[in-house]
Amino acid sequence: MSVLDDLRRTVSDLHRELVRYELVIWTAGNVSARVPDRDLMVIKPSGVSYDELGPEAMVVTDLHGTLVEGDLAPSSDTAAHAYVYRHMPEVGGVVHTHSPYATAWAARGEPIPCVLTMIADEFGGEIPVGPFALIGDDSIGRGIVETLRTSRSGAVLMRNHGPFTVGKDARAAVKAAVMLEDVARTVHFAHQLGRPDPIEQHHVDRLHARYQNVYGQ
Repeated sequence: MSVLDDLRRTVSDLHRELVRYELVIWTAGNVSARVPDRDLMVIKPSGVSYDELGPEAMVVTDLHGTLVEGDLAPSSDTAAHAYVYRHMPEVGGVVHTHSPYATAWAARGEPIPCVLTMIADEFGGEIPVGPFALIGDDSIGRGIVETLRTSRSGAVLMRNHGPFTVGKDARAAVKAAVMLEDVARTVHFAHQLGRPDPIEQHHVDRLHARYQNVYGQ
């Protein structure tokens, strides 16, 4: 199996995770993966049902969003993903969802404060808000990059739109999207009871370092 075939299968499988964790509805949302050592990415096609997103449906574009392989038009968010890959070489995967709680924070234009150890662990601090940007060109991508360059977070809440997450690979970006929705929901519940206190920065730093460098096998 070629690298591209393997990535097509991986990206296809990861789209099922978005459905499993109830992060998307209908045909919204997308996962992409950078092709190692090539200026290419694999992404879902536009407007295709998740039931039909097998490996053969995944498309390959260059890092300017031009179709290279595949019979279907790429996702409408392709330009945003491509911009992230061009300007953040450490990123190997990008995910966009409209998961309800994270999107509600984006609609409010309010960062998710670092009031849970899980937020410190995964995101290294508050989850920031990016600027409002229209879909169709690389404006969203520019907003993602500008916001994440000044944050340790692998997630950004694009104002009036929804969350984008990044990771070292596509699986890490999907994990971030799953964890983002979980903490967005929990912090929303906490705000119904009062205003939770942020974790002190030195504790955030220690938690993040441990989770990123020690936790797991």
